[in-house]
Amino acid sequence: MDLLKVLVQKGKLNQKQVQEINEKVVDSGQRVEEVIIAEKLMAEADLFQIKSEILDLPLISEVPKSISSDILSLIPRDSAEHYYLIPIGRKDEIVEIGMVYPQDIQAREALKFLSRRSGFDYNIFLVSPSVFRGILDKYQTAEREVKEALESLEDELEKERGELSLKVDTSEAGRTMEQAPVIKMVAVILREAVEGRASDVHIEPMQDKLRVRFRLDGMLHSSLFLPLKVHAAVISRLKILAHLKIDETRIPQDGRFSTRFQSRRIDFRISTLPTTQGEKAAIRVLDPEQGFADISKLGALPEQEAILKEAIKMPFGMILATGPTGSGKTTTLYSLLRLLNQEESNVVTLEDPVEYFIEGVNQSQIRPEINYSFIRGLRQLVRQDPDVIMVGEIRDDETASLAVHAALTGHILLSTLHTNNAVGVIPRLIDMGIDPFLVGPTLRLAIAQRLVRCLCPECKKKVIATDAQRELIAKHYQALPTHLQKKYVLPDPLYIYQPVGCEACNFSGYKGRLGVFEVLKMTDNLADILLKDTSEEKVAQEAERQEMITMRQSGLIRVVEGLTSIEEILRTTVDS
Repeated sequence: MDLLKVLVQKGKLNQKQVQEINEKVVDSGQRVEEVIIAEKLMAEADLFQIKSEILDLPLISEVPKSISSDILSLIPRDSAEHYYLIPIGRKDEIVEIGMVYPQDIQAREALKFLSRRSGFDYNIFLVSPSVFRGILDKYQTAEREVKEALESLEDELEKERGELSLKVDTSEAGRTMEQAPVIKMVAVILREAVEGRASDVHIEPMQDKLRVRFRLDGMLHSSLFLPLKVHAAVISRLKILAHLKIDETRIPQDGRFSTRFQSRRIDFRISTLPTTQGEKAAIRVLDPEQGFADISKLGALPEQEAILKEAIKMPFGMILATGPTGSGKTTTLYSLLRLLNQEESNVVTLEDPVEYFIEGVNQSQIRPEINYSFIRGLRQLVRQDPDVIMVGEIRDDETASLAVHAALTGHILLSTLHTNNAVGVIPRLIDMGIDPFLVGPTLRLAIAQRLVRCLCPECKKKVIATDAQRELIAKHYQALPTHLQKKYVLPDPLYIYQPVGCEACNFSGYKGRLGVFEVLKMTDNLADILLKDTSEEKVAQEAERQEMITMRQSGLIRVVEGLTSIEEILRTTVDS
């Protein structure tokens, strides 16, 4: 490409200017474009528009409003600055790369190497120097703030080393000065987690660096990489906040702390774990806006929601939520507790740990280190004249027996259990030693659930379902009860939505999560069946007879409604 020749042909430059530009390129080592912009011979926007036409590359003329940290992490900042290339987004699994000088062979080779190393395919876009600098500034606001804190810490340590031969500063002011950069580092990480709506933060020592990852919509994403030398200081700061033992690094520790963020209280629950590389910290972000979901916003279908509301009106009985860790069981139980938390009711919980603090509810924290277990706590709770009891989890036979006894003696009891689906709850209780004749009178509902990612409403793409996708959805729609088939009609042609990725969703294609549920009711017929046969197969047959909507069916209904993708439902739910 002879940019100068084209500019002369277009009347943008004359031969004398071209000669002067060439001389300055030789003398200064600058690029042609840099000289033209520095000498103000052309506006940058006009110059790069012409360059875009010459190279036949699309031009990015504005700095994107936001770029995912995952996208930026594909190319190290040093490489971006050196080669003037930078990731700007992702579309259909292809990374979009902005280059100021795509004609630079070395830059192209560097991009090939980086793509092979990180395992991504790419398309190249042209960006002007000013747009490039604007995108470069987006290399994590948090990263810049942490870098400033690191530099400040280095200055303080260097100063301390220089003065070490004279005296050692042991004053409170001296210690605070050294800690201040670390305090800022930790504060920036926590703020980014809250602003980014992360559910968890993982701070993990590796061989040569300290990795910080955020869990967003159920998926872990790398956010920051810090020098390994700050690892001990960061972990110590977190321990101080959570009132843990700073000098104890051999065993796991748990704690929590709170802060106010934008006029609301945010709780952080921290867990430390010794690893071969050093202590790892996992921080659960407990945001009331996320945890106190209204029951109508959980994601249950209207028919399922009606069953839930009907069950909590009963004077006694167990309501059990089941599913793997992180499937939203606790959020569901808290939503039910909010409805049950009335002035005339005594609501008591036994949790390990207490996730969210609920006004008007008596919440008790399990403490195994002093032998305050679910078993011991549940025995004591029934002496507190409760109307509603929530037990965090039924983990063993004795807890299960006490829970059934509490439900049988006039209490509403909420708890969680680990099974794959709703029909598995009954065989699991029986495996834990509960007599089948007691399950019928005590169990009211078994709720199984999963959390699925919602498609970003700003960028989701409407497409016609493939033959295989339509066949799968039709199969599960045809298995719905007859009256629901009339309500949930499969359209023809069948359109579904796919994730794309945009600034609003950090180019992931997904934003937020919702629950997909199956709700099994205890009926007289099911109670009679349990007296003869307690197999999961028999329970499943009764569930089908009572027209239970399965998780897979619930999810596929949400796919047809355009709320999530078919891939997300297949990933998170099991066929039944």
